[in-house]
Amino acid sequence: MSQERPERKIKLDLALVHYPVCNKNGETIGSAVTNLDLHDIARASKTFGVDTLYIVTPFEEQRHFVEEILDHWLHGYGARYNINRKEALSLVQVCEDIQTLYALVTEKWRQRPTILATSAKSASGGWTYEMARQRIFAGDSFLILFGTGWGLTAEVLDDLDGLLPPINGRGDYNHLSVRSAAAVVLDRLTGRE
Repeated sequence: MSQERPERKIKLDLALVHYPVCNKNGETIGSAVTNLDLHDIARASKTFGVDTLYIVTPFEEQRHFVEEILDHWLHGYGARYNINRKEALSLVQVCEDIQTLYALVTEKWRQRPTILATSAKSASGGWTYEMARQRIFAGDSFLILFGTGWGLTAEVLDDLDGLLPPINGRGDYNHLSVRSAAAVVLDRLTGRE
């Protein structure tokens, strides 16, 4: 009887960016952290082998909100009530801004990761899911940014290594929640074929 080899840990991080993002008019805003995004993206991250899920917000009240949720599920009653939720939310780390995010991930992997983002808009980013997948499983470190609101600002997009292709449905409607998009992207990048 053969034993399955344990899978090698991948060097993949996600960041849910709440500032700087765009509103529907293209203006730069800061969006609110939502409980649903936090829980659902953490669960998808744990399922697909993500190392850390970063929540990026400069707003102290929002960071405090995240810390309260984490405290409940990691140390409070929630930790005893639902061990699976505790395991998923243990991946979450809060940081104030994009530059701090980049520094944290670079320090952790001891090299700057390849930084990609997702967008509902078509753009030439030069990356396919298969290209990124191959590099992830070859051992390269990656950071994938997900913008909230109506997406990441041009200043953030200009500083990336590339964009992943948009997730396209069957028609013209293309407004997935960020938590749905994260699950689809993670399945394409690290899911079993």
